[in-house]
Amino acid sequence: MKFVVQVRLFPTPAQEAALADTLRLCNEAANLVSRIAWETKTFRNCCSDEQAAALAAYRKSESDLVRRDGMWLLIATCDIPDTDVTEPDGFLGVDLGIANIATTDDGKRHSGKHLNAVRHRNRELRRRLQAKQTKSAKRLLKARRRKEARFARDVNHVISKDIVTEAARTGRGIALEDLQGIRDRVRLRKPQRVTLHSWAFHELGQFVAYKARRAGVAVVYVDPAYTSQGCSACGHVDKRNRPNQETCACTSCGFAEHADVNAARNIASRGVAGWAAVNQPNAA
Repeated sequence: MKFVVQVRLFPTPAQEAALADTLRLCNEAANLVSRIAWETKTFRNCCSDEQAAALAAYRKSESDLVRRDGMWLLIATCDIPDTDVTEPDGFLGVDLGIANIATTDDGKRHSGKHLNAVRHRNRELRRRLQAKQTKSAKRLLKARRRKEARFARDVNHVISKDIVTEAARTGRGIALEDLQGIRDRVRLRKPQRVTLHSWAFHELGQFVAYKARRAGVAVVYVDPAYTSQGCSACGHVDKRNRPNQETCACTSCGFAEHADVNAARNIASRGVAGWAAVNQPNAA
């Protein structure tokens, strides 16, 4: 599996000027400088211990030297051997949403309260900057977009790592919602639609998938239809099972649970069935 490691560099002013000249010349010169930097260890690395270990063991071919938002970065490609997927002992269901970005069937919720507040502030700032239509406002908007993308990416990395770590620890696979067409499928009020469209759910799913592959954890995608209205205890489906945003109270058996946890349990059950259908097609 190809894995890209991004390393931030901290050059001196003289080194920064030399690097800028190098980038202006051509990509070939940048690759040459990158190789020399790696061979002579003349730069300072800023990356996690896991990334440093991956670089030492699996770095292959060329690296790209780039300058982004005033920072010097070295983009290195690592060719990591695939890890065999182990037979899962059940599945960890993951429900994705707005109030809670991700909820597992174990009951752990990654709250979206703080994230939604940050995103609301960013929307208001963008609105004010867009109204000014000045060059400085446009520069600030561009910088803001990149900052927001980094923020979402960091949050998605943290959430996906936590999900994969828990699945690997308990020997389970991961069941995710198939979010294809989620923006066209769901029916929400306008403020919620804005929130839904502004969060990188697809990126979160991608992060979970590639981290799971590296850990040898199975991943299945299930149809999310009615997972929020179905009772995870008896299977009864009724829109009245959701009296409010946070609660699932079955009108048939009386079972009650947090709505997101209930949905995650339904997703986990569908994950088990889906895995069996694909990997044991002749099973009774």
